[in-house]
Amino acid sequence: MFVDKASIRIRSGKGGNGCVSFRREPFVPDGGPDGGDGGKGGDVIFEADPNLRTLMDFRYRRKYEAENGEDGMRRKRFGKKGEDLIIKVPVGTVLVDQASGLVMKDLCHPGERFVAAKGGKGGKGNVNFKTSVRQAPNFAEAGGAAKERDVRLELKLLADVGLVGFPNVGKSTLLSVATSANPKIANYHFTTITPNLGVVQVGESEFVMADIPGLIEGASQGLGLGLDFLKHIERTRVLVHLVDVAGSEGRSPEEDFEAIQAELRSYGDALLQKPQLVVGNKTDLAEPEQIERFRTYVESQGYEFFPMSAPIHEGVQALLNRLAAVLAELPPEQAESYELYDFEREEDPEAYRAVHARREGKVFVLEGQQLEKIFNSTNFNDFSSLRYLYKYIERSGGIAALKELGLEDGDTVRVKDYEFVYTDEE
Repeated sequence: MFVDKASIRIRSGKGGNGCVSFRREPFVPDGGPDGGDGGKGGDVIFEADPNLRTLMDFRYRRKYEAENGEDGMRRKRFGKKGEDLIIKVPVGTVLVDQASGLVMKDLCHPGERFVAAKGGKGGKGNVNFKTSVRQAPNFAEAGGAAKERDVRLELKLLADVGLVGFPNVGKSTLLSVATSANPKIANYHFTTITPNLGVVQVGESEFVMADIPGLIEGASQGLGLGLDFLKHIERTRVLVHLVDVAGSEGRSPEEDFEAIQAELRSYGDALLQKPQLVVGNKTDLAEPEQIERFRTYVESQGYEFFPMSAPIHEGVQALLNRLAAVLAELPPEQAESYELYDFEREEDPEAYRAVHARREGKVFVLEGQQLEKIFNSTNFNDFSSLRYLYKYIERSGGIAALKELGLEDGDTVRVKDYEFVYTDEE
């Protein structure tokens, strides 16, 4: 089954906590702190794998978690770093942050990697908090929090040539005779319901050809599965527009051509700006007058015309030779332009250190990323640790911000789920 859309939740590893420990050895009085640092949490990394063709694996598994870092240990031993989680996706997969709708990364090169969620940093052990006035710190730093986010995966096939046209005009047949692909072929509409890929060899050069399932009128407005199929055409470099030149289903070749062009135009002007070759297929069923009339019409529109009967290989090689020449003349493919997710803002040190104050009735609330980490590191049974927390709140401007909201002596202040009574030392 071909799956080109999936939504998953990823979670990086939490950083290991720093250790609170003191040397306990015979004949070593006042050994001092020796708690080691915690290990870094594992990252969640996406990798473009050229051996994958679909997002099928993500249909059954929706949550992916990297390994947490180990806590620090006594004798200044560091905790083990959490293993990174590598998630392999097909080349051409676009990663979208579900919450903002912004693109995080377009993985369009084989082997390309992207860190979508960084693991939390390991917390420092109590050995790092020893000072001339604090000889026995009874607290350590908590490990950095894990990063969790919902990611939408969108696969857009990467191909040099895209075959477009109405259903049952011979796209799958052309792919089968031009490559080693074996698409399902039958004489009824929508035989092809998922895109097929094949590699074409022309002399010393080769290129990838994609058979896009047949379009219908209204595809650009979402009728049928038009939008799903049209998005795959975005990544092709050259379009081959196949038309039933014999009109074997009672339709006019000219009207068929105009209908598909209108759908491409409605989806986006960029599609019609791609080089396009027009193929009049099923010439074995057409009269010479029909072929020449359609040739004149196509060339009057400014397109090259190629008569062909794919089942008997008539005209196929001429088309492939021309495609190889057109591709050789094209400049290197440019990456698509997206509004990208701002990871720098997410990791802004000023935003990380900022403390925010608000009021909930009679309770004053303090919030902040670094504040939360220091709060998680606090030993509430140790006066020195509590004083460290309070001094941080004061230095960061938290107390001043609360006073602007009306904080007075005896009022209740809350940090996360811990409440304490404020005492004005002045």
